[in-house]
Amino acid sequence: MPPRSTPTERQRRLGSELRKMRTSAGMTTEFAAGLLGVPRTNIPNMESGRSGISAERVRILATNYGCVDEAHIEALATMAAERGKGWWEQYRGQLPASFLDIAELEWHAKRVHIALTVHMPGLLQTEEHSRAVFQAVIPRLPAAEIDVRTAHRMDRQQVLDKPDPPAIDLIIHEAALRMEFGGGAVARRQLEYMLKVSERGTVTVRVIPFKAGSFPGAGQSVIYAEAAVPSLDTVELDSTHGPEFLDTDIQLQKYRAQLEAMEAAVLSEAASRDFIRTLANDL
Repeated sequence: MPPRSTPTERQRRLGSELRKMRTSAGMTTEFAAGLLGVPRTNIPNMESGRSGISAERVRILATNYGCVDEAHIEALATMAAERGKGWWEQYRGQLPASFLDIAELEWHAKRVHIALTVHMPGLLQTEEHSRAVFQAVIPRLPAAEIDVRTAHRMDRQQVLDKPDPPAIDLIIHEAALRMEFGGGAVARRQLEYMLKVSERGTVTVRVIPFKAGSFPGAGQSVIYAEAAVPSLDTVELDSTHGPEFLDTDIQLQKYRAQLEAMEAAVLSEAASRDFIRTLANDL
């Protein structure tokens, strides 16, 4: 099978973890190739996510690299064993690959921490709110592109109804709640939808009011996706040019600390719902 031309972020992460494990052990690509009985050139492809690898081969490499973290090894083996295509693959060739990577990240996460100061979370947007957001993109998108981006954003909500949905922990600033994308009526329905979603047992919504003042991360939107083990967590940052994925130990520690600090400024779940309900009623 020829190497993948465009591995997903999850496939790249599996490969990078194997490379990190190998280099930490001081092993060469020749050593890894010898263990698996493959040409040496196969190893860089595996470590870049361009070639697949079986769960058993992950275990062989990890054992011979001297890794003793069984939970980490099994989490990697689970990633390697994933077969089939997720719902997001229907959009490949229609949307930037990063859109699909976000959906895949959410689908496999155990818990998703979201912290936003201006925008509503993409995962919890109504269709009309989402459409209003995409209509404001510069350069302006054609109608067909807005349609497909909106459809993809709505499909992302499938993760909320899967048999083992991730826990969603949203911290949202009052500024985001007061933004009237699409006008007052659209904004009100968006707030009402968020209230409805917040009553699910797996979704927590907490508000940072204006009166909370300054707090860490005030100028940045963050999605922190917890994996089966903390070492495989991922941070996703939104920007004008697209999402950026971070996963080094130092980066993960920094954003965990930032989210913990933001939690010191939030209202309780009940108070947050009352706050959102008041805003919706005022529109």
